[in-house]
Amino acid sequence: MIRVVLADDQLLVRAGFRALLAAQPDIEVVAEAADGQGAVHQVRELRPDVVLMDIRMPLLDGLAATRQITEDAALGDVRVVMLTTFELDEYVFEAIRSGASGFLVKDTEPEELLRAVRAVVGGDALLSPGVTRRLIAEFAARSKEPAAAAELGRLTDREREVMALVGIGLSNEEIARRLVVSPLTAKTHVSRAMVKLGVRDRAQLVVLAYESGLVRPGWLG
Repeated sequence: MIRVVLADDQLLVRAGFRALLAAQPDIEVVAEAADGQGAVHQVRELRPDVVLMDIRMPLLDGLAATRQITEDAALGDVRVVMLTTFELDEYVFEAIRSGASGFLVKDTEPEELLRAVRAVVGGDALLSPGVTRRLIAEFAARSKEPAAAAELGRLTDREREVMALVGIGLSNEEIARRLVVSPLTAKTHVSRAMVKLGVRDRAQLVVLAYESGLVRPGWLG
């Protein structure tokens, strides 16, 4: 059973998401919160699998709440999906850098919301290739963080190659076809790169690929 916490200051939004999620046999909504402070409390208390987190909330916004959750080692298995009104919300990149596994537009199709919840539990990032190239490239270019190129020295040449392909939004299957290897081999390289670099998921790997200069805006592999 996938356990979900909903965090949004709009009651109707929470009610709509709850109705959709609760109707699924493999998903359970365990709590709701109307602000970031409440969301952090619920997550620490209940240890859900996924948090659907609005960005703009009172008391503590979604970005700060996400950082508190992802920086807590005891909550390492919790995945945060940010909710935003606009696909290119200026806060989305910062949210992913803060540890979120991806984002959803609030008016997303119901099937996409369900797929997203199940995907992040499986370790995938909610970043389509198109969104990855537009959004991550745009906001990584604005980042004030120093380049993290030295961290890539921990990787083998093949792991760096695979990381670059993850950076442009390719799935394990697409990476496998590009490199003429099995999807399992591609997944293994991705997993090893994540472990060596200490990142939570593919979204974080994408960000690091840009911040390190391994992938640059406009690069398609």
